Amino acid sequence: MIAYIEGRVVETTEDGCVVATDGGVGYEVRLPGHTLSRLPDKGGAVRFFICTVVREDALELFGFETWDERETFLILTSINRVGARTAVAVLSVYRPDDLRRLTAQEDVLSLTRVPGIGKKTAQQLLLELKYKLKQGDLPTASAAKDRPSGLLADAVAGLANLGYDEDEALFVVKKILEDEPDLDVGGLLRASLKALAKARQ
Repeated sequence: MIAYIEGRVVETTEDGCVVATDGGVGYEVRLPGHTLSRLPDKGGAVRFFICTVVREDALELFGFETWDERETFLILTSINRVGARTAVAVLSVYRPDDLRRLTAQEDVLSLTRVPGIGKKTAQQLLLELKYKLKQGDLPTASAAKDRPSGLLADAVAGLANLGYDEDEALFVVKKILEDEPDLDVGGLLRASLKALAKARQ
C-alpha cells in the first residue's frame, strides 16, 4: 500500500495533481481544498502522506500534508455512510484540530458548512468523532473559542502574504463566511480581495 509520495508536480487537476517521482512514475493524487490552493507551479516539489482507497471500479490516492490529517481521513471514512469524497470535503473546510474543537463543543452548525453535509449527518459525525478522535487532543471549549477554523486561517494567511493587514483581513473574511459559508479557500480569497479593493476605493 502506498503511504507516502515525494516528487514534483507535472499537472494539476480539478481536485488534485499528478506527482512524478524521481523514478519516473506519475501518481494522480486527490487533495483537500486547502492543500490544492497552495500547490506550487508545475515542476515544484511536493510531498504527501497517502491513503489508498480501493473500490470495485477504481483505485484512488488521497494526499495529505500531515500524518494527523491522514489519520483523521481514515477515522472519517470509518463512519457509516461517509465516503472518501465526503471525508476530503470535511478536511477541505476543517483541519484535524478544528474537528477536535467542534467535537468538544458539539458544534453541529459549523459542520453543516461542509458541502453535502446536513444537520442529521453532522450530528452523526460529531457523535462518532467524540469516541474515535483522540480525547487527549481535544481542546477545551474556552481554549478553542477564539481559534480560527482552517478555512478562515488559510484565507487570512493568504491575504497577509499579499500585504494586507491581518486584523483587516480577518474582519473581511469572517463577514464573507457568514454570508457565504460554502465557499472554498480559492473562492473565499477572491471574494475577500474584491471586498478589500472596494473598501479602499
